[in-house]
Amino acid sequence: MLTILRIANLSLLILFPIAWFAPLMRAGLLPLFGLSEISVISGMQALWDSDVALALLVTAFALFAPYLKTIGLALVHFNLLKDQTLPVLSWIGKLAMADVFLVALYIVVFKGVGIGRIETGWGLYLFTACILASIVIAAFTPKAKATA
Repeated sequence: MLTILRIANLSLLILFPIAWFAPLMRAGLLPLFGLSEISVISGMQALWDSDVALALLVTAFALFAPYLKTIGLALVHFNLLKDQTLPVLSWIGKLAMADVFLVALYIVVFKGVGIGRIETGWGLYLFTACILASIVIAAFTPKAKATA
């Protein structure tokens, strides 16, 4: 079981960066214009130009929190970090789920306004799956460590 968790967790080190650059959504102002793709990275770049405080918050939740948790879990899995850090790592990972909620909220609000068009992209599903996988890995780690 611990080996499966190790492999799954280490795969997140590759999947998270892919999810950051993958299209979360495609948005267009009017049906006449084409859709432009928005990713975590492109969204953060736009935020840095308009609202630095929000950009820092999104950067912390979307990039640093999930990656820090993934690295921390890898260190726990390979006995390089104490098991007592698991509650903190779990809490850090849950902060990243807030990002998925914000994106979903933006999609609902934008669709509700009816001015433009918006379509969800595969990156939203990948990013959500990575966050959920990280939460599941953190939940099963104490059991797997106890039986190893």
